[in-house]
Amino acid sequence: MLLIPAIDLKDGHCVRLKQGDMDQSTIFSDDPAAMARSWVDKGARRLHLVDLNGAFAGKPKNELAIKRILAEVGNEIDVQLGGGIRDLDTIERYLDAGLRYVIIGTAAVKNPGFLQDACTAFGGHIIVGLDAKDGKVATDGWSKLTGHEVVDLARKFQEYGVESIIYTDIGRDGMLSGINIEATVKLAQALTIPVIASGGLSNMADIEALCEVESEGVQGVICGRSIYSGDLDFAAAQERADELNG
Repeated sequence: MLLIPAIDLKDGHCVRLKQGDMDQSTIFSDDPAAMARSWVDKGARRLHLVDLNGAFAGKPKNELAIKRILAEVGNEIDVQLGGGIRDLDTIERYLDAGLRYVIIGTAAVKNPGFLQDACTAFGGHIIVGLDAKDGKVATDGWSKLTGHEVVDLARKFQEYGVESIIYTDIGRDGMLSGINIEATVKLAQALTIPVIASGGLSNMADIEALCEVESEGVQGVICGRSIYSGDLDFAAAQERADELNG
């Protein structure tokens, strides 16, 4: 079970949002590269970066901070990034800079042809982020709820050749209210590619519950507010996950 610390970037700072609201952000660090280093030193085997300004602008906005993170830890662990990735040139530029996985969210739903092209050009490097509420997919920084069922879209994207799916329950994100295990497992069971859980991780009980369903296809979990607030000790949690699942 991969525990994946999230570094959300806004205006070059490391922040956390509540339920995707850019106006409700807490700055945790002015040095994202140092933050990345600290998570690696605590045992992280993958990092999850989000270009928040990029997600809202539809193009990269925190590229300098991202490249500093990659220079700091990119040779040691896998780094994945989402936010504002809308064209193949951007993907190529980030992969050349040392990024391992590119996460495509809104663009995957709105422009499936782009996702298909990305999977063809950069096989093994493309992850789709699906944000959902009550089983329906949301786009545009969660501001728009579509009529698409998560499972249906995920199956379609699996056929395109995506590496994995990050599934976020947007009703829980940043709220420390617990992972939606049931919905995550339901999605994982419908697919042959791995699912990464996201949204609401709050404590060690969540980690233990996720470890119980790892065999269903749940590969990991994005760790956000809980590891910054101190509600969850990241190093102890990764150690416990390794203990339970080897």
